[in-house]
Amino acid sequence: MEDTITAISTATGEAGIGIVRLSGLNAIEIGKEIFKPAAKSSDFNNRKLIYGHIYDDEELIDEVLIAFMKGPSTYTREDMVEIYTHGGIIAVRKVLDLTIKKGARIAERGEFTKRAFLNGRLDLSQAEAVIDLIKAKTDKSYEASMNQLEGSLKNEIKAIRDKMLDLLARVEYTINFTEDGQEEPDTGIILKDGKKLLERLEKLYNSSNRGKIIRDGINTTIIGKPNVGKSSLLNALAKVNKAIVTDIPGTTRDVIEEYIDLDGIVLMISDTAGIRQSEDLVEQIGVDRSLDYAKNADLIIAIFDLSKPLEKEDLEVVELLKDRKAIILLNKEDLPQKLEREKLFIDSEIPVIKVSVKENIGIEKLERQIADMFYGGDIKLESDLLVTNVRHRDVIKKAIDYLKSSLGDLEMDVPIDCIELDLRSSWEILGQITGESIEDDVLDKIFRDFCIGK
Repeated sequence: MEDTITAISTATGEAGIGIVRLSGLNAIEIGKEIFKPAAKSSDFNNRKLIYGHIYDDEELIDEVLIAFMKGPSTYTREDMVEIYTHGGIIAVRKVLDLTIKKGARIAERGEFTKRAFLNGRLDLSQAEAVIDLIKAKTDKSYEASMNQLEGSLKNEIKAIRDKMLDLLARVEYTINFTEDGQEEPDTGIILKDGKKLLERLEKLYNSSNRGKIIRDGINTTIIGKPNVGKSSLLNALAKVNKAIVTDIPGTTRDVIEEYIDLDGIVLMISDTAGIRQSEDLVEQIGVDRSLDYAKNADLIIAIFDLSKPLEKEDLEVVELLKDRKAIILLNKEDLPQKLEREKLFIDSEIPVIKVSVKENIGIEKLERQIADMFYGGDIKLESDLLVTNVRHRDVIKKAIDYLKSSLGDLEMDVPIDCIELDLRSSWEILGQITGESIEDDVLDKIFRDFCIGK
């Protein structure tokens, strides 16, 4: 925390501008040392963009705008400087190298946000929302991340922990009465309020399934024998010719991946090699990869060709659908139909949709079906309280288990000091969400997911 850190905060590549950011005790001193304002009357007012040039001694490095920002009213609550250089690779790199030469060090991943957390500007759930905001691929994932950044989860967890602290105080009061030999107070109010807290925690936990879909998307794999229309379906959903489509079986030999925004839900969709045995080594590797992708998918879209008789490869595809979340597409319904559907032995719970991918028939029905399966047809955010982070979900689950144990013991008249232990564990573990109780190795792991410069 005593070091001054520096990093490039914009993506590498050709762009209009690039940003080099500094934070720490010597940030402003370093900025003033390398910057020369164009106007003689320029001062280094807090939060004003100043036009000028960056120099390494007498060598001109770049023409820039620069902002000096005094802590604690900054992103990190430390003194900060942001230098707006020309975009590209060379200009920002030269400015970065100069800041290092003058005494700063390269920031670690997420170190600016980590300092914001350690300095009390953000709690840990808000800090994690920053990276979710950056990685958001749909408006809804962005909205969920913004809600969390604004403190929706932090406020709810704080409110629950405060109520738990009240319960702990009552439990300890009861323990003291028992130790003094006096008549034990009525614990009914503890049980009643504890169940209300349990309901709030379970509501948060139950929101995590939808939250995960909004944040991470649905890992979707398209499978089928060669030439049934898998690549055509990917192109139709993506609304772009991503995959090569030909009449030659085995055209797709490797997995092709694409992100698709389905009205607020991200489909991480994979077009795979056709399922069949092949003497072509490259194609067979592609088939093996297809099977691996199908095993790990949240959703399998299996395609069958209505215009051709049933083949053993079709039955192999059906086998992959057992006990899986899947949708079956019967493709090429615009052609004379030769497939005997009843011989496919399709599980009655798996939705079946007739489509013609080539004619764009049935694609909207497929999209609606996906929404129904994963979101009950409604992809709107229920409320600001949506758990999107797997770490948060797991912590809440542990807190629920401790609280259930405590309340169960209370109902069975277990000694009150045993009840206090589980209740306190529930309260403490919830602090891992906001960062009030978090181990250093967990903290480091969280910020390793960030990019350098944020």
